[in-house]
Amino acid sequence: MIVLNHPQGSEDWLRARLGVCTASRFTDARAKLSKASKNGNAGDPAADAIKYAWMLAVETIAGEPLDETFTTYAMRRGRELEPQARAVYEARTGAWVEEVSLILTDDSRFGYSADGFRDHDGLIEIKCPMACDKLGAVWSSPETAHLEYIDQINGGLWITGRKYCDLIVYCPWLAPVGKDLFVKRIHRDEAAIEALESDLVTFLRLVDANLAVLRAPTKMTGRPKDEEAPTPAAAPPWEATAAPTPAASPAPTVAPGAIPAPAF
Repeated sequence: MIVLNHPQGSEDWLRARLGVCTASRFTDARAKLSKASKNGNAGDPAADAIKYAWMLAVETIAGEPLDETFTTYAMRRGRELEPQARAVYEARTGAWVEEVSLILTDDSRFGYSADGFRDHDGLIEIKCPMACDKLGAVWSSPETAHLEYIDQINGGLWITGRKYCDLIVYCPWLAPVGKDLFVKRIHRDEAAIEALESDLVTFLRLVDANLAVLRAPTKMTGRPKDEEAPTPAAAPPWEATAAPTPAASPAPTVAPGAIPAPAF
């Protein structure tokens, strides 16, 4: 495990994530077709996985961050509220939270941007949604509030080796009714983490296959450089074109007053 402390959203943080499959996109990475279609067979990578795999491959080669999921106003607003959410959580639970940033696997192929370590074996994952329907769903169905983020949470537990994660949903708009802070503890589930890891390793093969395609030496047409251009196939005998008909010889001209030669 590699722990970095670059502030989330900073230039160093963005560059440390280049080509890294991150926990916030684990759901995309493991997306599969549920049934056979014109796009593939059941169990093949779905469109979200294919798109994300190509993005990571191009990002790796470009050396520039290309993930656009962190540019929305809602995402920026969420990052702005995170320190406040952490402080409210600490004050109401009495917990001590260590701020951390990006955590990578030893091979730096997978990463998790943690919102904090709690005590010796816990994590916190902070969400500050602006969508009113999401806020309503949290309080109307608290038993399922974590499911939208379960791959990210399990991914964080997998990468860090910690035993539990407190999902924190914070919205100061709901302070007048005492619902500005929601906390749900999700304990480590080894079976779920094992299934997640298996899917992510399969996804990584897709990224590597894309990298191989992009790095292979080819001509501008995409054909390998050592491959000759195909010669046109000869037409089959039954499609052979007929020999051209010779042009008719022009009639001889006769000078005025001359007697034409007799025709035999």
